[in-house]
Amino acid sequence: MVFVKMVLISMRPKQWIKNLIIFAPVAFAQKLFDPPMFLVSLAAFCCFCLASSGVYLLNDVTDREADRHHPEKKDRPIASGRLSVAAALAGMAALFTASFVGAFLIRPLVLLVVVAYVALNVSYSFALKRIVIIDAFSIAFGFILRMLAGGEALRRIDPSIVISTWIILCTLLGSLFLAFCKRRQELGLEEKAADHRSTLNHYGVSFLDQMISISCAATVMAYALWTMWPETVRKFGTQRLFWTVPFVCYGIFRYLYIVHQKNEGGSPSKVFLTDRPLQINILLWIVTVILVLYGKKLIGLW
Repeated sequence: MVFVKMVLISMRPKQWIKNLIIFAPVAFAQKLFDPPMFLVSLAAFCCFCLASSGVYLLNDVTDREADRHHPEKKDRPIASGRLSVAAALAGMAALFTASFVGAFLIRPLVLLVVVAYVALNVSYSFALKRIVIIDAFSIAFGFILRMLAGGEALRRIDPSIVISTWIILCTLLGSLFLAFCKRRQELGLEEKAADHRSTLNHYGVSFLDQMISISCAATVMAYALWTMWPETVRKFGTQRLFWTVPFVCYGIFRYLYIVHQKNEGGSPSKVFLTDRPLQINILLWIVTVILVLYGKKLIGLW
């Protein structure tokens, strides 16, 4: 039982919240309440949860020495020695296999995306995380691949579905914002920062603040432009999607507050799962999006 518990902890189920972005394509295709469409998105979500857990096991194996210098990560099962490297690698292989099989059953192109995601993260574990700026882009591309997997899963049922390039752009910029915020918090480890992550030798608070400001402004601008873009208005038949922009602005500003005033942000998933104002804001954004995109169909609101 202890072994199973250690494996489950290392799989980091709380981090599966990142994979929820897979449901964005089905939501903005206005097919969220279409059972076949939702179920195929759910299947893709499950495949990515398995793949991402396999990646976490790999990361914990490769980072076990560096994690021992981190005030929180030193207690992870592999870093602390409670889970052996051999057992972790066996678990990783099983998770990857299950993910690949499931993705192939959904659609071969979904398998291709999942394999690309795993390849990206393997490259990140062994090389990319040591290259300044590229490490942040690697994290961002991981979110884009999740988005693409959600879209490709839907194309099993409806080949005409295409993911908007605006959504991909917003995902890229928003992910870069979170990645640079994460690096800034890690610098707070002071003298142990470089021992935990070598790229922190090349980052500085001033530089990261500039990157955060740029990605923050670009994310808000890209999202706002997307809601007003003529093609977006024609697709959804409404200009009311702009009503969701204030929630995006507040969410980003709240996250900046958490990073700068509360010295947190090293784990975006932890922030999203514990910060109540941010949770309420996300819920309100989701409700507003559903009302704008589905209100006419569900309750005849418009």
